[in-house]
Amino acid sequence: MLINVVAGVITLFFTALLTIAGVGAAFILIPIFIALGIDVHVAMATALLLNSIAMIFASHRFIKKKLVLWKVAVPILIAATVASPVGAYISTDLNREILLWLFVIFLIFAASMMLFYRPVQRVRDISKTKQILSGVLVGIFAGFMGGLLGVGGGNFIVPVLVWLGYNPKKASATTSFIVIFSSFSGFLGHMTVGNISVPLLSFTAIGSALGAVAGAWLMTEKLKRNQVKYIIGFVLLVIAIKMVWNLLA
Repeated sequence: MLINVVAGVITLFFTALLTIAGVGAAFILIPIFIALGIDVHVAMATALLLNSIAMIFASHRFIKKKLVLWKVAVPILIAATVASPVGAYISTDLNREILLWLFVIFLIFAASMMLFYRPVQRVRDISKTKQILSGVLVGIFAGFMGGLLGVGGGNFIVPVLVWLGYNPKKASATTSFIVIFSSFSGFLGHMTVGNISVPLLSFTAIGSALGAVAGAWLMTEKLKRNQVKYIIGFVLLVIAIKMVWNLLA
């Protein structure tokens, strides 16, 4: 019982922070759940389902605030769904450790861009056709790289959209919507080898929903565009540090 309560509180905190950045909390929650003594397959399945739950609540607010770029989000979803299995297939013949080190380099570069680079916000000058095309290209890139490395595509989508000139809040909100489907797809895959603990899911789902609502409120009402960009950069840097730790352990 105590472990489930602790897991719920931890889920609330990290979900609130990462909702602002537009990425799911699964990459942090999985190792924390495992450290709490939860079975690895249960931890992975639960964390991915929590991603979807959190982003559903967050996206509800983002959609009401008209922050989701539909002409970009839908093409990304479709393209990423097609490209992800291709990346996963190719990864079987490549050295995964080298690929992960390359991903770390990308994350550090992307984090630096978020923290120090000030892109010109060009979205108003982008036609509908170009928005759709950029969505397809970003989706192919994120889906392929996500499948190749076995990581969430949202880590690629947010920095690339910001680099292309999209408002960081809209980039984050758009990615949050996409994470609903990508995480649920991953959850279904892990459900084949792991069960869900109902008590654990109950407490963490409450924490996930509350954290997502809090994070979405902070992002839309309290934080400025540049502040959101800095948070995204910080989160990407944390992901890079965690991956380096895992690679060196």
